[in-house]
Amino acid sequence: MKFPFRSPTAPALALFALLGVTLPADPLTKEQDLDFGRDVASRHLRGLAARSDGRLLSGPVFTDLTGPKIGDILWNLKPAGPNRFVVGTSPEGKVQEITFNPKDDTYTVREVADVEETHAISLLVLPDEVLLVGTSPVAALYLVKEGKAIARVPLPADSVFDLLALPDGSVLAATGNPGKIYKIDLAKLAAAGLLEGKIENDALLADRGVTVFGEIRDRNVRRLARLSDGAIVAGSSPKGNIYRFPATGGAPLFLQENRDAEVVDLLPGDDGSFHAALVFTPGDALRLAAKPPESKDELRPDRDPKPAFAGRSTVVRFPANGFPETIMGKAAISFYRLARQGDRLLLIAGEQGDAFGYDPAARRSLTFAGSSSAQLNDLAPLGDGRFLLLRNNAPGLALLAFNGTSDRSLETKRLDLGQPGDLGAVRFPRLRGVAPEAIKLEISTNYGNDELEGWSPWTTLSRRDEGFTAEGLRGRYVRYRLTLPGNLPADFQIDKAVQYHRPQNRRPSLTDFRVFPPNQAIVPAAEPPVNVVSTLAQLLFPNQRDGKDDAPGPRRGSFLNSQVIPQTGVQLIYWNVTDPDGDTLAYTFSIRPDGPGDWTDLAVQTENTFLQFETGALPEGLYLTRLTVAEQAPRPAAQRLSYEFETDNLLIDRTPPVITGTQVERNGAALQVTVSGRDALALLEGAEFVLNNGERAIVLHPLDGLLDSREESFRVEFPATATANATSLEVTLYDQTGNATASRLPLK
Repeated sequence: MKFPFRSPTAPALALFALLGVTLPADPLTKEQDLDFGRDVASRHLRGLAARSDGRLLSGPVFTDLTGPKIGDILWNLKPAGPNRFVVGTSPEGKVQEITFNPKDDTYTVREVADVEETHAISLLVLPDEVLLVGTSPVAALYLVKEGKAIARVPLPADSVFDLLALPDGSVLAATGNPGKIYKIDLAKLAAAGLLEGKIENDALLADRGVTVFGEIRDRNVRRLARLSDGAIVAGSSPKGNIYRFPATGGAPLFLQENRDAEVVDLLPGDDGSFHAALVFTPGDALRLAAKPPESKDELRPDRDPKPAFAGRSTVVRFPANGFPETIMGKAAISFYRLARQGDRLLLIAGEQGDAFGYDPAARRSLTFAGSSSAQLNDLAPLGDGRFLLLRNNAPGLALLAFNGTSDRSLETKRLDLGQPGDLGAVRFPRLRGVAPEAIKLEISTNYGNDELEGWSPWTTLSRRDEGFTAEGLRGRYVRYRLTLPGNLPADFQIDKAVQYHRPQNRRPSLTDFRVFPPNQAIVPAAEPPVNVVSTLAQLLFPNQRDGKDDAPGPRRGSFLNSQVIPQTGVQLIYWNVTDPDGDTLAYTFSIRPDGPGDWTDLAVQTENTFLQFETGALPEGLYLTRLTVAEQAPRPAAQRLSYEFETDNLLIDRTPPVITGTQVERNGAALQVTVSGRDALALLEGAEFVLNNGERAIVLHPLDGLLDSREESFRVEFPATATANATSLEVTLYDQTGNATASRLPLK
């Protein structure tokens, strides 16, 4: 039986478990897509639209209008005549009339109604300049003419969320808590006068011209729309269900059932279809301005901001005779209103003042120029491709013009290249309707990810070889500004661009270094043939290493099967070096005596991660070691890094330890044997005791309990049954470099 801690396979398994080999290097030049649909915020577009496939198209111009304060919270925007609109506000419950001056993009404000409730959240402009106003937190209906309330009928609900005019001159009112739809006879309502409190009796309501048209089990009816066949569709909250009511009212049919959602708008079509915009909100998420503030103090800018919106929004198309289809969705975006802009849909949203579109022909969503305000709450068409927008936080009005011819521009978000590096050219694979010389492209770089601090001045990129570049640009984060002239064809397109860059060359790191016990060698297994088959993942993601430094590649896998054999005078060294950039590496391993002397290279520019060599020609003693790692091709010679690691000391020791004393004693019927020894260079490792009757014992712990010295004592105790017929004992003392000395002792 051999001494177990000298087994040649034990250290070899530890070596192979950590073995790594150099892998082919990744390309040194990286590519970063500049996807305009993903990387440009709505508020940083002007005269351009970014499509969801990353392309740039012609788009609208967004302009904030100048005018006096309208209110703290603006709920709705309804046309009242040429360039005239009415706006319901909070928290003072006023209705303002807006007169828009298109010549200089300004507006004026005139108060036309002041209701008792704090929120005028629904409006309808009737003939003869009469206003119908719905309020909250008491659901009251007001008729207002020439600035005075001529009728007020309180409903048995908390809020009037929407008003819909019908062809017969009546009006539908959608209420919340409970979710009901009331039909309003305006003539009877006008004759009702100003009533206080709430009317809970249906008969009394009917006398004032208010009858129940329909009701739902969900808490709120949020939006109403009339289809081309006369049917009424309604959207609810907080479930977000969509219902269809007969033209005459009654019990509804489900068109779609949802959960944790709000139907924010319904847009009917001429063919009997309609679109619905829904906002899905987790239980603890907040939509800004989704509920009226409880006090003016909530509007103060110095108060803690509300959490960012964590929900999502979708647009669903309901065909006249078919199943609903989700055509568009946005995460962390809250939709507010739907409208038609030519053949496309127009959506305004929050919580970053976004404006979106949907192109049914291309089946792609669009990002339009948006606002620096948090929300765009409502819109009204002005004709000629222009829309008046209502914005909140900060409140005001804006103009979205699809007929603008001014210069077009955008600024991208902060883009992360992954690590600092040198920037190369920006290239556009394809331009349609745009000459390259018409494009002005600027860049700003940063080593930090702060949105405002640390950015370099804007640098205009010059054209070279159909790309855009500038010398000496470096950074990890980049932003771009692109400017185009306004006189481009209406159908121009710019495909998403590509930024070429060379990441910083990072030095390799030594992750493991092992000096294994001497007198062991390996017979390396043959390397498998090169696999020329590429995977789809390698083609799709050529710049991703996918953990290759940690994975047991084919070369490493074959090396793990190398045979370990005992061989006197051989020393095995192993190392593992990782390069974060995937460079090909070569290694030079050197030693020198601890003291005066020169370095001796035992391996030069090898690609192996191990070395085995004969120690017979080396004098005994302690040697210092170093590992020099140098990058190789395809890294250009001028860019290659070389790094020198100071590695573990190597002890060359061929002298066995000396047994300095032995003691054999009888302890009752048992036999107790003690051996002491000393080694000149290495620490002692253990002792083996073998009786000449075949019994043996191995002791790895010295008498003092710590195996930490070149001089130790080891003791073993054999029971009487083990020493039967034994007349002598052989003691072998080992040091940690594999040397041994033996002595035979007679037994008394």
